[in-house]
Amino acid sequence: MDYYQILMNSNKSAHNLIKMQEIATGIRRRVLAHTLSNNGGYMSQACSSAELLAAMYGGILNLAPVPSPIDPPSFIGVPLVGKAIKRDYLTGAQFHGAKGPEFDRFIVSPAHYALVVYAALIETNRLREDGLEHFNKDGSTVEMIGAEHSPGFETTTGSLSQAISQAGGIALARKLRKESGKTWVFMSDGEFQEGQTWEALQAAAFHKLDKLRVIVDVNQAQCDGPMDSVMSIEPLVARVKAFGWSASVVDGHELSAITDACALDTGHPHIVLCYTDPVRGLPLLNERRPVLHYLRFKSKDEHAKYELAYKEMVK
Repeated sequence: MDYYQILMNSNKSAHNLIKMQEIATGIRRRVLAHTLSNNGGYMSQACSSAELLAAMYGGILNLAPVPSPIDPPSFIGVPLVGKAIKRDYLTGAQFHGAKGPEFDRFIVSPAHYALVVYAALIETNRLREDGLEHFNKDGSTVEMIGAEHSPGFETTTGSLSQAISQAGGIALARKLRKESGKTWVFMSDGEFQEGQTWEALQAAAFHKLDKLRVIVDVNQAQCDGPMDSVMSIEPLVARVKAFGWSASVVDGHELSAITDACALDTGHPHIVLCYTDPVRGLPLLNERRPVLHYLRFKSKDEHAKYELAYKEMVK
């Protein structure tokens, strides 16, 4: 490769990182605006995972394009078995574009991150700008807790920790079909407290699913408080490797580190553990410690403080 080509690639990479950072900033702004207008939202999850989802949707995932941002459809009911009633059932994977052997699949595990996923889809022109107007409304697919029909969700993965099992099955089928696309999972660190996660890791290693990738928001916080006060999962990287996976540990707010780790091809299923800050970009949330799981305003004064924080965020 000549110097000119190296320079062009370097400039392209820098441009991509700038674009990803713009997406991450947009995710935090959009989730805070929604939280303010609805008196509640999963704000700490947006703070911790904005760079992760910005990196995934902003360039890591090889997804088919969509012709234009999609208007979220109404909920038509659960999938039906048999021929009694014909129903064209669409999952939230339509927001990831057409499926194909060369394209990636993306399975979102922590369904309570739905608002953050929707924000990422809007920021990357896959969900319509007004998509959040349908949020948590009767008859809408834009659910507060994402399900298989919600934008960006291909499967229903919960309560929690079922996504690696589902993605493992998809990755095994794709391996048998000799498809080139990867299968990705986005998950939260609390899911490592559940036994199914470890069974799925073991199965994926046994079947040598080298095109299976997992990216984890290790924000070290969960519904009842800090992870280490509920049930510690450390030393996480050593435990994951003991189950036959290769693993990277990165700062989950350093986009270049995330993209580099996700680009690795180790010959094994690979996991990227992204250690994050659940108040990143919104230090006012520190007043809520130790419980950061859900932000619902306790008073008009507190609401006003977050309105000021939002104004600072959009400068």
